[in-house]
Amino acid sequence: MKAGALHLGLPALLAVLGLTLPEYHQGNLARIMVLAVYAGGYNLLFGYAGLLSLGHAMFFAAGLYGMGLAVRFWGLPPASAFALGLAAGAALAAGLGALALRARGVAFMIVTLMFSQAIALTILYFGDITRGDEGFVLQPAQRQLWGIDLSQPDPRFWAAWALFSVTLLLILWLVRRPFGKALVAIRENEERTRMLGYDTYALKWRAVVISGTLSAASGAAYGLLFGYVGATFAGVQYSILPLLWVLLGGAGTVAGPFLGTLFMFYLIDYASGITSAYMMLAGLALVLLTLFAPGGLAGEVRRRWAGWLP
Repeated sequence: MKAGALHLGLPALLAVLGLTLPEYHQGNLARIMVLAVYAGGYNLLFGYAGLLSLGHAMFFAAGLYGMGLAVRFWGLPPASAFALGLAAGAALAAGLGALALRARGVAFMIVTLMFSQAIALTILYFGDITRGDEGFVLQPAQRQLWGIDLSQPDPRFWAAWALFSVTLLLILWLVRRPFGKALVAIRENEERTRMLGYDTYALKWRAVVISGTLSAASGAAYGLLFGYVGATFAGVQYSILPLLWVLLGGAGTVAGPFLGTLFMFYLIDYASGITSAYMMLAGLALVLLTLFAPGGLAGEVRRRWAGWLP
């Protein structure tokens, strides 16, 4: 009951902030919510199933390009293009999961990294279609959802809010179901979980597919709401970022990915206003947080005060 109330309260708080914040911070919060969906998808795989991926940018890029190319070349409306982006991410995750899960531990991490780099190089190779590093812009006329202009600040914020809220509650529901409990069991001791009769390969494959689909939803929404599609989002740094967000916010917690994304975004935003060496300040803050709150923000709250926090 307490966990449900808390996680319903977060979207309610964000809605209030959306109504009261100035346009600059409203825009930042919209971007943070979209990226938090990406982090949430990553956390389902890493935080709950214990699978460390260094290639999640390929799922984000699959959603981004699946949506963007459909709009650019086929003229699909945003809703259909978004659905196509989700399908692209889910198909990639299903195929990759079936192959990568044959490896374990460090080998799984390396396999995901290699596949992600292959996808990034493919995007660059077909630059005539994808526009490579330069990318392409989706015009406001191409971002009209049922008569609503998603290029405008208010509709963009509420679309990001809706996506984040649905994703947050979906993940909360998943991790409290037997499926989520089984993922935690796999994370803690896969051999024992298998001995208890669970098909650990099938459970991990489902986790990869759900995680990849959520990441693709974030990518498709990012391109749709902010109007840019580029190969930068398929680079290795976009596979590292969700790992940092999850570690900062708290791996294996539902709200942790949002908190980590929020913290990292504003840390860099404010540090860049102080010095050109803002990454040094950001790095120092990250090291201190890692030393004194190794469980992440939400993880430390759960460890110290709220053991019921999912």
